[in-house]
Amino acid sequence: MFTGIIECTGTINTVDEQRSNRIFWIESALSGQLKVDQSLSHDGVCLTVEAIRDHGHRVTAIAETLNKTNLQQWKAGDIVNLERSMLLNGRVDGHLVQGHVDGTATCIAQQDRNGSTEYTFGFDRKNAALLIEKGSICINGVSLTAFHVGDDRFSVAIIPYTLEHTNFKQLELHQTVNLEFDMLGKYVRRIVELQGGQ
Repeated sequence: MFTGIIECTGTINTVDEQRSNRIFWIESALSGQLKVDQSLSHDGVCLTVEAIRDHGHRVTAIAETLNKTNLQQWKAGDIVNLERSMLLNGRVDGHLVQGHVDGTATCIAQQDRNGSTEYTFGFDRKNAALLIEKGSICINGVSLTAFHVGDDRFSVAIIPYTLEHTNFKQLELHQTVNLEFDMLGKYVRRIVELQGGQ
């Protein structure tokens, strides 16, 4: 479980293909503090640390993860957002995030708002019921508040601090990001679906 508050960014050093898997070596300020078998959020995707060396760590993404996230597009030199799992004795400064990506979205607009940066994303309308005005959304592992919510798009505002300390500073138009919708909305939708099937 995570909070969506990014601790630091990491740089992808190498990407290897192994059957249907992709293996990443990532260098970061956190890597030396990690332990093998530890869960770590990478752009909102919970991956298990498999090995640590020098200032880097290794993780593997299987086919299921690759199919639902933007990890199939990752390449050497890309910057990713990193967050260790939350401590149960600490504050939840963002919102409860599982690290289980529900799908992707595409950046369709970016605008300077004289103190913040507004991004608009297009996403699959089948998930429209999971996002509400002023509701929580996790984008590339970052806990944010959605507004201008439509059936297939929404916007978020990024403060300068978040822009500087995450990979949002490198986000370009038409780029794909990972989305995790709020857990409560997913449970409510499941209950409604089951009740409708009776």
